[in-house]
Amino acid sequence: MKVLEHPARTVKPQGIGARVLRKEDQRHLQGKGNFIGNMTMPELNEVAFLRSPLAHARITDMRVPKEALGRVFLRSDMPDALDIVADSTLPSYQVSAMPPLAHDKVRYVGELVAMAFAPTRAEAEDLTELVEVDYDDLPVYVDSESAMRATGDLIHDEWKDNVFVTLKADTNFEELAAQAEVVVNKKVSLGRQCMLPMEGMAVLAYWDHQADQLVVYAGTQVPHLVRTGLAEFLELPQEQVRVISPDVGGGFGYKCILQREELCVAWLAKTFKKPFRYMEDRREHLIAGAVTREHEYEITAYANKRGKVLALEATITINGGAYSVWPFTTGLEAGQAVGNLPGPYAFRGYRCTTRAVATNKPPFMPYRGVARTGVCFAIELTMNAIAREVGREDWEVRFENLVTPEQMPYINVTNKHLDGGDYPASLRRALEMVDLEGVLARQKKGASDGRLIGVGVGTYTEQSAHGTSVFASWGTPLIPGFDQAFVRVTPDGGLEVRAGIHSHGQGMETSFAQIANDILGIDFSRIKLVHGDTDRTPYSSGTYASRSLVMSGGAVASACKQLLPRMRKIAAHLLKSGDAAALEFRDGKFFVAGPSQDENDPLGGQQAGDSPRGVGAFPAGEASVSIADVAQAWYLKPHLLPADVDTGGLEISVGYKTKVDTGAFTYCSQAAVVAVDPQTGQIEILDYVVVEDCGIMVNPMIVEGQCIGGIAQGIGTAFYEETPYDEFGQPLASTLADYVMPGATEVPNIRFDHFETPSPNTEFGAKGVGEGGGIAPPAVLFGAVNNALQSLGVEMTQTPLTPHRLLTAIEAARHAGENTSTGTTGK
Repeated sequence: MKVLEHPARTVKPQGIGARVLRKEDQRHLQGKGNFIGNMTMPELNEVAFLRSPLAHARITDMRVPKEALGRVFLRSDMPDALDIVADSTLPSYQVSAMPPLAHDKVRYVGELVAMAFAPTRAEAEDLTELVEVDYDDLPVYVDSESAMRATGDLIHDEWKDNVFVTLKADTNFEELAAQAEVVVNKKVSLGRQCMLPMEGMAVLAYWDHQADQLVVYAGTQVPHLVRTGLAEFLELPQEQVRVISPDVGGGFGYKCILQREELCVAWLAKTFKKPFRYMEDRREHLIAGAVTREHEYEITAYANKRGKVLALEATITINGGAYSVWPFTTGLEAGQAVGNLPGPYAFRGYRCTTRAVATNKPPFMPYRGVARTGVCFAIELTMNAIAREVGREDWEVRFENLVTPEQMPYINVTNKHLDGGDYPASLRRALEMVDLEGVLARQKKGASDGRLIGVGVGTYTEQSAHGTSVFASWGTPLIPGFDQAFVRVTPDGGLEVRAGIHSHGQGMETSFAQIANDILGIDFSRIKLVHGDTDRTPYSSGTYASRSLVMSGGAVASACKQLLPRMRKIAAHLLKSGDAAALEFRDGKFFVAGPSQDENDPLGGQQAGDSPRGVGAFPAGEASVSIADVAQAWYLKPHLLPADVDTGGLEISVGYKTKVDTGAFTYCSQAAVVAVDPQTGQIEILDYVVVEDCGIMVNPMIVEGQCIGGIAQGIGTAFYEETPYDEFGQPLASTLADYVMPGATEVPNIRFDHFETPSPNTEFGAKGVGEGGGIAPPAVLFGAVNNALQSLGVEMTQTPLTPHRLLTAIEAARHAGENTSTGTTGK
């Protein structure tokens, strides 16, 4: 058994581990960001879409008036735009072809039916209203259960049933389940919700006649993938497509797929050789945009009398909406669910069946924490149920089941390679931070205002930086491999870094500069990141799955390290040192110990004008040249170079992937204290603490910012956010008056502690952290609320936990208690 050591690290002022202020903030705080909505160009037309008012119907006829011809388009007008097909190699997978515009039938309210363009958005919307469409209603399948029961009028006529994919796992289940002394069954569910980044979907496309190229500005997390998709579905060679992602106002997964609106706008630019733009409004987003999270779980846990889990059986049902999105497919959500349900726990028996079901709702999309918010919610509420069954505290049962540091690195029951850390210590620290003993005393005493106090905990793993083998097992059509980075020293000693990922708020311009500074010592202000442009950057599959810092950041680190020997050789020649390896490198300079050959002539007879920068002597006793001196020699004074100089020069492109490509595993424990008013159903978060370990932190301030943002979203999942539908598939939350989000007053002051267990499989020991904050809050907060309500016999298991649902449960428990006391039985 191996325990990772945690050696003390020296943090350089601008390097890895420094709390450097974000480079991006200055332009954003001053309103000088470059977003698609800010762009203007001659002859720019705005695009609007006609959307289906019905959830499931056949289109029997469509009519466009003569005055709108040439400005309004149906699917039949786009023969050279292919349907978006997200195929998969998963054996049970059924393929859904998503047309740019619906033509034979519509499958959810808000599906695109026609598009129009005009000089203004208002005029384009007026044109869409001239289109007449005749529909024949079909049965509507709003929930997974009704969809799975259907035998005719399927959502996709050529399918055998309404199930996208079924995945199964079975490891040692029967043998270990038979040894159980305690069996606990639990049903939990998560409501459907929206993603709501500050900036909705945005795309602007035009034809560059000089380059003979389709140029698409897209607010995307994955410019290289979008380029691949547009080229495929518009039947263009990839070199004739350029995708540029400027500043992006948040994504959360919504912007890591090819959107059909992007395809439509690109088709207009390709066809008419003019610029076109579409900007999604908030109502469109809420009705038909990014929907996610709708999971149902039935879990049976088999444990001993102490609550140690021996085996787990689960059935997971995911409401996948009408289509499988490109390129990740619904297989991604299903695969993450079946693979990550065990989380940080060390049981060895497992049986799970996961179904992604097609329904008459917008397509399910990857959202921050893909499936892991659901599996964490399910497994943590199950742990709480086990604790009640065996008569122990929630946290005691967790300590019984968590993987211990002595077991690390640990391969769990679903073959996840947990790469290191101390899971029990993180939970212990979280309980210390909330003052568990004090909370329990306060709970026992009771609050003077009648509110009930509760404490909840949760520990999770965040599988980040998923590699080739993981995506291959999910059967996605595009599988990430090596991420590439290009670095170039400029003639005056600055550094250009080019990477194929793209930022949508993570602070990459800052973090990547810190990585480069840590290795090369070039001043942070002199390091520039170029990203988000397929013509200017090396290939990367993009920003998602908490992969960017590990993968592209690892590529940047590798490139900088590989550049150093080239510069060292030039520096040794400039210093008249025969041993390049003996040079010391620090703070961006190469040093040779001892006095120089001639303190009055440090360059060995060269004139001052022949020195790399034409400057005077080295300091007495320690000769040195800087990276800027080396760059001057390479670019501007090649007569000073050694005869056998590396002709690759001061620029290099490097591909990188982690040593173990099943992912790095960040872990975290969170704890919350809440006060619940049983009279009003109001819940106040009194305290919230986070103990996270994402390996070596490049910038702790950015890590904490990521966690705070994720926790805010997790609070929304737990208490506020829901996209409900009526029986006809009509969305009932189409504005922010109906769709409730947490604001500043609903997000508490979040307190942090950090562990740093370096990953043995990545450059500089980093792990991903971008999704983690959003994984645990529903589990932690529901645990706290249920802990507060235990004296009332109430347990909440469905998100969001609204006051109405809470009061209804309290009232039901009260009636059940009254019936029990009087000897009656209620139905």
